[in-house]
Amino acid sequence: MTQFWKHARGLTLAATLGLSVAGCGYNNIPTKEESAKAAWAEVQNQYQRRADLIPNLVNTVQGYAKQEKDVLVAVTEARAKATSVKIDASNLDDPEKLKQFTDAQNQLSGALGRLLSVSENYPDLKSNQNFLALQSQLEGTENRIAVARRDYIGQVQDYNLALRTFPNVIWQTIVFHNKPMATFTATTEGADKAPEVKF
Repeated sequence: MTQFWKHARGLTLAATLGLSVAGCGYNNIPTKEESAKAAWAEVQNQYQRRADLIPNLVNTVQGYAKQEKDVLVAVTEARAKATSVKIDASNLDDPEKLKQFTDAQNQLSGALGRLLSVSENYPDLKSNQNFLALQSQLEGTENRIAVARRDYIGQVQDYNLALRTFPNVIWQTIVFHNKPMATFTATTEGADKAPEVKF
């Protein structure tokens, strides 16, 4: 009988120790998931800030550069497309959805670049205080977007790593069954190669 109780006590101790070690990671997955979702919300916030600046920028340029209608239309259409592609926290594990979102934002960035280069042809526009203020805000927003994307990538990396490491992998397998989140990738052709500079 004593042998039975020693064996039962050993099994109980092993089970308790195993659960306590595994239990220490139970909250890690939801915590890291929420951190990644919060980082995504900041990415969306910055893209929305940029979208909100565009109508004022287009109106300012339009007053000076009426003949640049095709550029203004392209910016307006790119903004409409970029704001129509929605991805929320529940879709962050879908790389295709994230790619669609990123492609739409990249098209808007390209159209904005063309719009800002148009200003080089109009000295009065380049010196307009409203245009200069909007251009400065837009540049600041582009920097904020880059920072928000970098932060999101870091949070997703942390979350995805937690899904695959001990003791979190125990809870992931038994309880959560979460998919890894998608992250941004370079979408520009040749972005993985250094540009060639010739003088």
